[in-house]
Amino acid sequence: MTLGSSNSPIMGTKASESLEVAYEICRKETAQWAKTFYLGTLLLPPVKRKAIWAIYVWCRRTDELMDSPEAMQRPTNELSERLDQWEERTKALFAGQVKDELDVVMVDTLKRFPQSIKPYLDMIEGQRMDLNKTRYATFEELELYCYRVAGTVGLMTQGVMGLDPAYTTAPWSVAPDPSEAAIALGIANQLTNILRDVGEDRGRGRIYLPQEDLKRFHYTESDLMAGVMNDQWKALMAFQLQRARDWFEKSEAGVRWLSGDARWPVWTSLRLYRGILNAIERLDYDVFNNRAYVTRLAKFAELPLSYLIAQTR
Repeated sequence: MTLGSSNSPIMGTKASESLEVAYEICRKETAQWAKTFYLGTLLLPPVKRKAIWAIYVWCRRTDELMDSPEAMQRPTNELSERLDQWEERTKALFAGQVKDELDVVMVDTLKRFPQSIKPYLDMIEGQRMDLNKTRYATFEELELYCYRVAGTVGLMTQGVMGLDPAYTTAPWSVAPDPSEAAIALGIANQLTNILRDVGEDRGRGRIYLPQEDLKRFHYTESDLMAGVMNDQWKALMAFQLQRARDWFEKSEAGVRWLSGDARWPVWTSLRLYRGILNAIERLDYDVFNNRAYVTRLAKFAELPLSYLIAQTR
């Protein structure tokens, strides 16, 4: 169906109710699958938080095409076809055509916060990389992957977050490119995911840590697959954690220029997600047998500190 037609769920007599039900589905899915991220969204104004939930669910639907248990049982050619179909459906979505209630919330979000389709198509390209690519020779290769599957999220959401009015009058030497900062935060988050999920990814036959780094620290692929914990592994992981922290730091320059109602949520999400790196260190880098996470107590303790930072930076 196309929005604006007599059959459109948005244009019907119960349009508002249908839309709210669809947004509630997005809220529940975000809360279930992205607990740390979800906490940050609750600090946003209602209109913005619902838009972020809608975008998150679109991204999750995209990711599930490749990484759901069901998808992992499918042959590569079938997964490739699915991605092609999803790309065409996404293009139709941006043209206002919907197939289900979750499409409806995305169209509503795009009407409220207009944006380019490019980040969405780039994310689909990132999923295509997972079709055949299970190793990354250099960090430059991995950076491209991280941009496509996560840096794009920064671009999708930056229009929702908005910029402080002072940004438009700030000297060019002071105000950073907001897109670069948004991408940096997405890359930082994805690097954190990779480090947290090393053990899980090896079960899928994937190693995201750059091969050049394995060689640099004299840690072999067979060591990783066997979950060997030695000094070389710890040195390798310490290097990777610092790299992720550097990307978080790059993103901070942009967070300072977000609109007033978005700074606290984004600072909270940034600091909580960066906290996963600290959790990895507390596990002595054993991500083979443990899953690093930020405790609920630590999450709530972070809220007032992030609020203070948002007011002063």
